[in-house]
Amino acid sequence: MASFESHRSGVYALLAGFVLFAFWSLHADAQQQASGFAVERLYQSAPGAGWFVMDDLDISGRLGGAVSLTSGYARNPLVVTGPDGKKLAVVSEEAFVDFGAAITHDRFRAYINFPVPLLLGGTSGTLGGYRFTAPLVSFGINPDTVSDPRIGFDVRLLGEPGGLLRLGAGAQLIFPSGNRADYVTDDKYRTMFRFLAAGDSGKFTYAGQLGVHVRTLNDAPVPGSPNGSEFLYGISGGRRFAASSGWAVVAGPEIFGETAFRAFFSGETGTEALLTGRFERTGVGRNLRIKLGIGHALAQDFGAAQWRIVFGVEMFGHK
Repeated sequence: MASFESHRSGVYALLAGFVLFAFWSLHADAQQQASGFAVERLYQSAPGAGWFVMDDLDISGRLGGAVSLTSGYARNPLVVTGPDGKKLAVVSEEAFVDFGAAITHDRFRAYINFPVPLLLGGTSGTLGGYRFTAPLVSFGINPDTVSDPRIGFDVRLLGEPGGLLRLGAGAQLIFPSGNRADYVTDDKYRTMFRFLAAGDSGKFTYAGQLGVHVRTLNDAPVPGSPNGSEFLYGISGGRRFAASSGWAVVAGPEIFGETAFRAFFSGETGTEALLTGRFERTGVGRNLRIKLGIGHALAQDFGAAQWRIVFGVEMFGHK
């Protein structure tokens, strides 16, 4: 009798375990896996363009060019908020290095950039029925050496270097490269078109842009994910302080961001402010520029970092 009771208890336990396993499997299937995307939203201007994001349109002379090296660190560039208000820092830290080169002639500029991810990390979890897997990238174990390289072309349409108003236009083609699950790429071709403005008045300088980011990736149901193509905007302004031996310091803010056309300035918007300082020597011949930017998000969404620091060095010139 005791043996029969023991056998029956074992069967009940087995059935209970089977039911729990089936329930867990159904629950797991109900949670969809969120795919990654290109989380970096610091869309840099061309090598030699002065600001980090804006373009001073100071293109002139005969044949010339520029080379640049930029590196930066961003804190909490992707914090996802669930329907219940719960937050998850899917990407809590990101570091990169970017190599760029440009060729200029008269009022035209062509350039190429090679971004390389150095560090991406975060926290995995579940929000709103979706499973988020944080990236795990560090130098030496990157999914690819280069993530989303880009080529670009800019032209100054109106105005002269040093003038009060310069107008221009630019376009970029971004090639998919990298592992989408590591939040370094959309795994799709992307393009950007920008209308540019810049100018100088005495010791003051400014620049601005309006543009379109053609982004076919649309994971709108997934919290915190891209919602198709975006409208780009930005403005910068600063004051020039003369230093010795032809050197100068330019300091001022850059404010830039993007908003999804499907939800225009109504939730799917990321805006950052970057306080920029640069130490530069400009003129005919070889020039050097050293840049430093520190800033934070004004509207944290879509990869706008809670705070970031950026450093860049440019060598440029023309005949």
